[in-house]
Amino acid sequence: MSQYRKKPVVIEAVRWNGKLTDLTEWPDWFRTACTDSEESPTLYPDAATMHPQKVLCCATPEGTMRANPGDWIIKGVKGEIYPCKPDIFAATYDPA
Repeated sequence: MSQYRKKPVVIEAVRWNGKLTDLTEWPDWFRTACTDSEESPTLYPDAATMHPQKVLCCATPEGTMRANPGDWIIKGVKGEIYPCKPDIFAATYDPA
């Protein structure tokens, strides 16, 4: 079996604090995705747990993914956005 190393790329990311009311706190690439896309990130009550906590639903190339407060929102190498759990983010990315 062959082994491969992931190419080093620099990405942009922001950690979601559970709020989406003030887009000025978000980076330009996220604000653009929220305002210019038919499938922009959307905030919903967490129906899975019936908890008042909100989840952020993001349209990704792999389908709609949900982000919980504390998750990272990443801008991919092709400009797509997707959520990433904190433990996966920490294992995958270092500050640039």
